[in-house]
Amino acid sequence: MTDYRIGIDFGGTKIEIAALARKDGQELVRRRIVNPGYYDGAITAIRDLVAGVDTELGGQGTVGIGIPGSISPDTGVIKNANATWLNNQPFGRDLTAAVGREVRVENDANCFALSEAVDGAGAGFGVVLGVIIGTGMGAGIIVNGKLLIGAHHIAGEWGHVPLPWPRIEEMPLPKCFCGNEGCLERYLSGSALAQDWKGPGNRSTAGIESAAEDGDQTAIGALDRYMDRMARACAMAINFLDPDVIVLGGGVSNLQSIYDRVPLLMPRYVITPRCNTPIVRNRHGDSSGVRGAAWLWSGDEGVGP
Repeated sequence: MTDYRIGIDFGGTKIEIAALARKDGQELVRRRIVNPGYYDGAITAIRDLVAGVDTELGGQGTVGIGIPGSISPDTGVIKNANATWLNNQPFGRDLTAAVGREVRVENDANCFALSEAVDGAGAGFGVVLGVIIGTGMGAGIIVNGKLLIGAHHIAGEWGHVPLPWPRIEEMPLPKCFCGNEGCLERYLSGSALAQDWKGPGNRSTAGIESAAEDGDQTAIGALDRYMDRMARACAMAINFLDPDVIVLGGGVSNLQSIYDRVPLLMPRYVITPRCNTPIVRNRHGDSSGVRGAAWLWSGDEGVGP
């Protein structure tokens, strides 16, 4: 079989590979291994994973990979990766040499957005803003089935724009690892919500909605602040991008409160008399990374298989 696309999700602790049928996107193979955690080992591991899939399917699929960073358009090396040993490395060129065919490398949030736009919760919409909200925060923008990358390959870095319309009680703005202050990631990531609920050092939001329903005033307050901040952030995105849909992924996307409360809060901030932008939960969940990486080879043909 030669009619398939290979997608790879390159995480901090694992590497996952899947092959999708070109015709209908059906998953043919899926495997996951531990990320070796160093550069040469990662290149070898990916080479062997691709070779194993090709052997099993009897062909040679196209290869795309999503990473927690991006390729600098100026130098061709990786930048902004939280797996810091990837930074300043010619990852795409080395992978292409290792697997013996072109490998398309893209930011993992862009892969998430592409997956959901092709055959997920954003399918059928012209402009899709796909957002991953977990321990960190990232986003991708899909316009008519194609990634909007930008001149510096940073389009969709929603987590690193400032919280709009800040309140006096939100001062001073918290410092972000990127060097700026007041970034959305510091307010809307799962870690930020957990710390607002249970204090510094906490990272899990599990049970916060149940706690709020049971009358936990700290949980109620943290959720109230979070929903208003999410409404402000979504309104800002609507004011400058006006997407047809906002698709949420990551652990925080499982909070039902977002879908119940944020649309009711957004009209206060959106500069239009009526705001109907749907905010929806992702369809593919943890599979969006590998699926989006595989669909990096669908851009030449438009949205869909």
